Amino acid sequence: VRLVESGGGSREPGGSVYLHCAASGKDLSGSIMGWYRQAPGKQRELVAYITWYKITHHSDSVAGRFTIGRDNSNNAMWMHLNALRTEDAAIYYCHLDDVGAGAKYWGKGIQVTVSS
Repeated sequence: VRLVESGGGSREPGGSVYLHCAASGKDLSGSIMGWYRQAPGKQRELVAYITWYKITHHSDSVAGRFTIGRDNSNNAMWMHLNALRTEDAAIYYCHLDDVGAGAKYWGKGIQVTVSS
């Protein structure tokens, strides 16, 4: 299984950025996909996840600002990050939980920088 993140970049506070994760190498039926992030000196934390049936959960810190989605026909997941804050700066990781097989996978991560 290969997960490849794209998008990201540097923005000012209040700006927006788009993240995309392309998955390959496996049938994703029934899987849960999610975005995690890790800032320097902090633990990796869950940002949002989405099930195969597109039930979503966003962490309290991003609810109302970030929106996760997925395209099952194209084995992809995305997230719109709006109203960015400096504390949103981190490396964002794509995650796949293959619930049926009991396996989990990570992308290599992509940087989001928020500064004025």
